[in-house]
This record gives sequence, C-alpha cells and structure tokens, in this order.
Amino acid sequence: MKKLIVAPLVALALAHPSIAAAPQFQTAAPIAYMEDLSSGAVLFARDADRRMPPASLAKMMTVYVAFDMVKKGELKLDQMMPVRPETWAKWHGPSAGSTMFLSSGENVSVANLLYGIVTLSGNDACIVLAEGISGSEQAFTERMNRKAAELGLKDSHFGTANGWPDNGVTYVTAHDLAKLAAATITNYPDLYKQFYSKRDFTWGKTMGGSAITQANRDPILGRVAGADGLKTGHTEEAGYGFTGSAVQNGRRLVMVVAGLTSSGQRAEESVRFMEWGFRAWQSKPIVAKGKKVETAAVQLGDASSVGLVAPKALTVTLPAGTSPTMTAKVVYDGPIKAPIKAGQHVADLVVTTSDGLQQTMPLVAEKDVAEAGFFGRAWAGLTGFFG
Repeated sequence: MKKLIVAPLVALALAHPSIAAAPQFQTAAPIAYMEDLSSGAVLFARDADRRMPPASLAKMMTVYVAFDMVKKGELKLDQMMPVRPETWAKWHGPSAGSTMFLSSGENVSVANLLYGIVTLSGNDACIVLAEGISGSEQAFTERMNRKAAELGLKDSHFGTANGWPDNGVTYVTAHDLAKLAAATITNYPDLYKQFYSKRDFTWGKTMGGSAITQANRDPILGRVAGADGLKTGHTEEAGYGFTGSAVQNGRRLVMVVAGLTSSGQRAEESVRFMEWGFRAWQSKPIVAKGKKVETAAVQLGDASSVGLVAPKALTVTLPAGTSPTMTAKVVYDGPIKAPIKAGQHVADLVVTTSDGLQQTMPLVAEKDVAEAGFFGRAWAGLTGFFG
C-alpha cells in the first residue's frame, strides 16, 4: 500500500537570514489572487475560492480545449468552420455583447476564430468554434467540463462556451482561473505566445465597407513589462474581471481580480497588482537544474530506488530585500510504483520560509526504472508478506 512519504532535508539558509512579514497589498477588488509560477508561492489571496460567474473569463477554457486538440493533431489551425445562419442571428447586434463581427454563411479558420476569441472576446467566435468542434455548444461544454476535471478545477463548471449569463450554471473561482492560466502557459507555450499577446485584430466590415479593427482588451498588455495575456470579462452579474500574466527576469506571475465596478478600475487595479508582485517580491535560487535532491523507494522495479532531481532551476519567492531561513522537505506518494520514466514528475520539494510562506516545486525521476521480472516481483511479494 502506498503512503505519503515525507523526507525532511537540512535547513536551507541564505546569507544574513532575517525575518520579515509578507508584503501587504491593498486593492478594491473583492476577489483577488496572485501566484508566482516560478516557485509556486501564493503571494496574495482574497476570497480566492468563492464561486462566481466568470463572464468572458470562461473563454479561457474554450481556448484551452482548442489548444489541446491542436497539440494532439485533432484540430488544425487552418481548418475552416462555417458560421451557421442561426448562430449569426443569435450572436450579432448590440444585445449579443462583444463580437468578432462574423458574417452569416462565411467560413472562418480555427486560427482566426481563436484570435477573435482571445483578442476581441467575440461571443460569436466562441459559439462557431464550439459548434465546429463538437456539433453543438452543449456537446462542447461537456468537453470543457471533462478538461476542467482533468486539470483539477474543483470549483468550476461550464454551461456555455463564452460565459454568457446562464442563471448560475457556469461558475469558477479565482484559484481555478489561475490554475487554468498556468496550465495554458505551461502546456501550450507556443500556442499561448501566438494567440494571447496580439495587440489588435481586424475582422469584419462596417456598413460602409471599411475593415473593423478592435484592440485587445487586456489592461496590462503594453503597460506592464513582460505582460502577454490572458483574458478580461464583464457582465452586470459578474462585474469587471481579469486573469493576467507577465514574466520578468525569469519570474512569471499569474493574477486574477474580479468583481470590480468599471473597466477603468479593472485596468488600474490590474496594473498596480502586477507591478506590486514584481516589485515587492524577489526570487532566490535554491537548487540547480538536474541536481539530485533526494532518493525515493521504488516498488516492483528493477531498481529499489530512484534519484529525485530538479527538472529546472528551482527558486523560492521572498519579500524583496530579505533573506529568511528556509526549511525543506521532499514529499511523494510512495513507494513509487515502476515503471518510471526519466523526467517523470514523482515528488515535490516543499519549502517553508520563516515568514510562514510555503512553496511547492516539482521533482522528477533521475532515470528510467523498468518493472521487475517475475522473480523480482515474487521476491518483493515474499519480503512484503514477511514484513
């Protein structure tokens, strides 16, 4: 039977250790969350697990599903999708919210629909993509919810592809939105870079025949160094919200604010929040890439143990200008059952600083461990029987 293994390590001390309280931040946002993806440190959380309507932030999941299909070869960026007359009739005009200005009967590539969703927040683009992939919006939302479950979004559910109000069927939390943003950035870096940082996009024509160019609604794009995503949202029910990310000097932050009262307030609070995350906190390296941190026991393998190494340079996030003492432990569900692939995430390094901040970073297997042969399994069974 597997059990949680906790292996305490020696205390990690930086030069001139000091104790400092976590930096404080004041925001008008009733819901706010920030995480440093480089270390896993949660820098700020206010009501981050409260369920709320996402408005257009739901479109992040629609895009995630499409990215996943593109990566798997199940969907092509140049694949054309039709704008059904019924879909156009429902999702055009002032009452249909933000739009890509699609035309009835036209065929649009997946790539252009994704630009229309990410850059323009097009409600019409979302539905055309959903219907093109799954045949109906309802069938597509089932796919969205399966993917949400895979990602561990425990407090999120999707009843629409575009976040249109649906009497509470669709809900998310700030914590889950940050997790979805992190998964998008980590799992599909090339697609994220291609689609999430475009400043504007042109599609559709005015009644006079002029091309329609709309700016990206991202309030930190071009205002915060390294900003490159993600998505705004607004309905009367949800207020004004934003999930954003930026990277500076190797540090990537993800932030969520929700429930604000205007687009101007959303822009101001988003910029202030992200700048605080970079200015009030700093990164300190603790483990070099490839360094062996600990050894874990292996079950039913051709080796009895495997080294646990850092898959990348591991850093901790600390209040700027401080160097507190840190303690670390390795945690894994073990013994780890073979087979194991080199580079497989099998354990975590959990670092706790003297100010109480806990940060969790992945450790991976140092090498392949194959399953034991017949006699090896038999011997393991005997030794397990006799204790």
